[in-house]
Amino acid sequence: QLQLVESGGGLVQAGGSLRLSCAASGFTLDNYAIVWFRQAPGKEREGVSCISSSDITTYYKDSVKGRFTISRDNAKNTVYLQMNSLKPEDTAVYYCAARAYYCSGSNAWPYWGQGTQVTVSS
Repeated sequence: QLQLVESGGGLVQAGGSLRLSCAASGFTLDNYAIVWFRQAPGKEREGVSCISSSDITTYYKDSVKGRFTISRDNAKNTVYLQMNSLKPEDTAVYYCAARAYYCSGSNAWPYWGQGTQVTVSS
């Protein structure tokens, strides 16, 4: 069974850092693009960052550029989102999702994790 499990969320003060992990089981991430979404209360879900298969391309939402870094460790079958200089507006539930190969294209992401809460206090 294909599963994604996020971890690493928590409560942090503004300016602090967190590293989110998205661990896959039941499949290997090598040929998959992984995206991080987030959803704050009362707001629509938004894409934060994406890494394509073979790490050919990475994408970042403008508001996180220079602060967040997406990476993968194929040996651990895990994708990470390093979040630095966190701001209160980064507060949300963060989800990872996977699909074959590419970040760009359709809006369909077949595989999802359960989400991890990130709260940034001012």
